[in-house]
Amino acid sequence: MDLFEYQAKQLFAAHGVPVGLGEVADTPEQAREIAERIGGVVVVKAQVKTGGRGKAGGVKVAKTPDDAYAAAQAILGMDIKGHTVHRVLVDPGAQIEEEYYFSYLLDRSNRTFLCMASAEGGMEIEELAVTRPEALARVPVDATVGVDLAKAREILTQANFPAEVLDTAAETAVKLWETFVEQDATLVEINPLARVSTSGAGESVLALDGKVSLDDNANFRQAGNAALVDVAAADPLEAKAKEKHLNYVKLDGEVGIIGNGAGLVMSTLDVVAYAGEKHGNVKPANFLDIGGGASAEVMANGLDIILGDQSVRSVFVNVFGGITACDAVANGIVTALSMLGDSASKPLIVRLDGNNVEEGRRILAEAAHPLVTLAETMDEGADLAASAAHNANPGA
Repeated sequence: MDLFEYQAKQLFAAHGVPVGLGEVADTPEQAREIAERIGGVVVVKAQVKTGGRGKAGGVKVAKTPDDAYAAAQAILGMDIKGHTVHRVLVDPGAQIEEEYYFSYLLDRSNRTFLCMASAEGGMEIEELAVTRPEALARVPVDATVGVDLAKAREILTQANFPAEVLDTAAETAVKLWETFVEQDATLVEINPLARVSTSGAGESVLALDGKVSLDDNANFRQAGNAALVDVAAADPLEAKAKEKHLNYVKLDGEVGIIGNGAGLVMSTLDVVAYAGEKHGNVKPANFLDIGGGASAEVMANGLDIILGDQSVRSVFVNVFGGITACDAVANGIVTALSMLGDSASKPLIVRLDGNNVEEGRRILAEAAHPLVTLAETMDEGADLAASAAHNANPGA
């Protein structure tokens, strides 16, 4: 689960990471009120789960409350890389002297944790990583050892942080590591980690932005994660599928897909997309992996989710019988259709193969459900499903 900036910075603050954090506004009026409370210069920032906000115009400096109102008015509703802005963060302004970059992440390819840091942070960090990779330190972190002050100073030295901020930045790096571990995160990132000057209080290091990705597999021990979910932006079908413990992702297409096994479902998406080119360019409507146990209840839940998608015109059930035999899958389909009743109203193309395939096909043939068509192969099934979706489309 990716967090909004304000959520990430709230987590940082809870773990002692120094942050510059204001308040969230849903309307321009709220932005003006927050700016009045903060006083002085503020920064109005779009809250979207993607990068490139600054270049897209989603970050604006406001010198007065009325400026904050105008900035929020311009940013709210903006589309940034396909993400609509529904709220803004109004942060206190900061006198930035230097900008740095610092992050911890899960390095899956090397099966370890990795710290990435640079004395040159800011909006161009992605370009820096490509054009001058030597300016971005990449330091593996042993999970059994972690990051203490000595390790933090080692990392910061490799990243060419100025000597005058080493001690303060090292303390921040240790606290950010604690955040990373205690929150079961797969990424914590500060860009920029800035050296700022404060009138009458000298200089300090602050996290002026934050990005956090949390491991959903750890939700059972992270009770607070539920409150971080952006319910308003969540797709209702994906939310419903999650409640049913189904591995479902909605796509922009017309052919619903059900398969058992992620690899098989991915292959099915490709085959359906290819077949769809011949039938009005229809495309897969979802990814749905029902796993190894295709019971009647699981199949009914899967069909219920897919049939609830108004864009779906046909459904392709592509199952290879392994741990669960094809006859059990067939019985699951028949029972599921009976359970769904009139809510099942779209053509189902079913391709079965593998363990007890002949018995499975016999069960479906004898059931003779008017919505079900049997296919011998995956290619045939994909073609029949794409054709059915095309023919069912009023605009075809």
